[in-house]
Amino acid sequence: MGRRPAIPVGARTREAHHPMPHTGTVTKPAPAPQHEELPSKHDRRFGLPVATALVMGNIIGGGIFLLPASVAPFGTISLVAFGVLTVGAIALALVFGRLARRHPRTGGPYVYAREAFGDFAGFLASWSYWITTWVSNAALAVAAVGYLDVLLPLHGSRFWTIVAALTVQWLPALANLAGTRYVGAVQLVSTVLKFAPLLLVAVGGLFSFHADNLGPFRASGDSSLGAVSASAAILLFSYLGVESASVSAGEVRDPERNVGRATVLGTGLAALLYLLCTVAVFGTVAHDRLVDSSAPLSDAVNAMFGGTWGGTAVAIAAIVSMLGALNGWTLLSAQTPYAAAKDGLFPAVFTKKKRGTPTVGVLVAVTLASLLTVYNYTAGSAGVFETLVLVTTFTATVPYLLATAAQIYFLLSGQGHRVSGPRLARDMVLALAAFGFSLWLVGGAGYAAVYQGVLFLFVGVLVYAWMAARKKRVAGDTTD
Repeated sequence: MGRRPAIPVGARTREAHHPMPHTGTVTKPAPAPQHEELPSKHDRRFGLPVATALVMGNIIGGGIFLLPASVAPFGTISLVAFGVLTVGAIALALVFGRLARRHPRTGGPYVYAREAFGDFAGFLASWSYWITTWVSNAALAVAAVGYLDVLLPLHGSRFWTIVAALTVQWLPALANLAGTRYVGAVQLVSTVLKFAPLLLVAVGGLFSFHADNLGPFRASGDSSLGAVSASAAILLFSYLGVESASVSAGEVRDPERNVGRATVLGTGLAALLYLLCTVAVFGTVAHDRLVDSSAPLSDAVNAMFGGTWGGTAVAIAAIVSMLGALNGWTLLSAQTPYAAAKDGLFPAVFTKKKRGTPTVGVLVAVTLASLLTVYNYTAGSAGVFETLVLVTTFTATVPYLLATAAQIYFLLSGQGHRVSGPRLARDMVLALAAFGFSLWLVGGAGYAAVYQGVLFLFVGVLVYAWMAARKKRVAGDTTD
């Protein structure tokens, strides 16, 4: 990863002493200075390539391997939905880049919401995003085992299936516990490895493309608007992860510059690959076959090159892809409560770091995800598990809405970096577009997911009440 650049004096205490301007009546007690661990060979800040890989790796998990078949029933009009979603995701990425320049600290949406609206909004962003990370990790592990079964048949053994799922979860956790240096290395390697077969599909599809395979433009019988909205509801959540670099801004070198670039680059490249792969599959697999396909990329590879080796190749690519996503999401599952704990909004134990990684956050998240996974397999509660996974699609959008609203607040109030004229109008349009995109995400989650997600948020309100009362009591003891 090259020679480590010198870090200016005081750079390591930026998070503890970063000025936090106050406006209106919102008041926040200054966080107590935290002891920062001295750097070691395991603690290395991410450069632009690794930060970009983190964004791309977290956006592209296992969804790309199923998406073409999922939207095929709507016809090729689903490609229009892809384009609309890509515009929204890029707008969200640009907003996160601008927010990271204002507040280049670990925590991402939590930091922005707290700076704009106070402790409670910050806590809701942190709590909601934290739920998203560890529940998503459980879902990724279960999906990875499905592909692993292609390579190493588990013969339906519940015991070995659980062992495999837990192994898939704990390997990325161990990489995180080894230090940020290894997190970055794993993320970069897994991103390169996962992109090789996806690029093979995207490029190979250009030479095997047949327009007759596309099928009807509107296959579902719905109106054009209805078909776009319905297919978008399936595709919406394939873009979760655009905030990855901003959440880990404290571990990125020169975050004011690199976080925004990594966010836009990572989101744009992931979106391009999504679109190319989907078009390639549409043009190489006959529409009537694609609708019923359980492995669309395997079918596309087989159609391009002949034989039946596509299933094995895609299974390997899917496992690598999901391990990379698990590696990145495990880091985010620790960084979010770490940032909130430093401000007294999460238990102080989450501030403990070793080798640059919040170790307690990693261990708590992987333990919760493991318990959820075991419960899923032993109770046979596939419906409950799927409901919880759908809840994450709602809980992920709560921080998005709060962060984009914070950007609108910063622009209107002139707080932080002041902008005016055409630049103010441009940034306001971007922020409003990103806010609208986030609302669309909420709508796409469905009524059941929103209902369950709100219950999760209210549990968080109880936790906030406990932490706020504890802070008040400690403050009272100090004054006495």
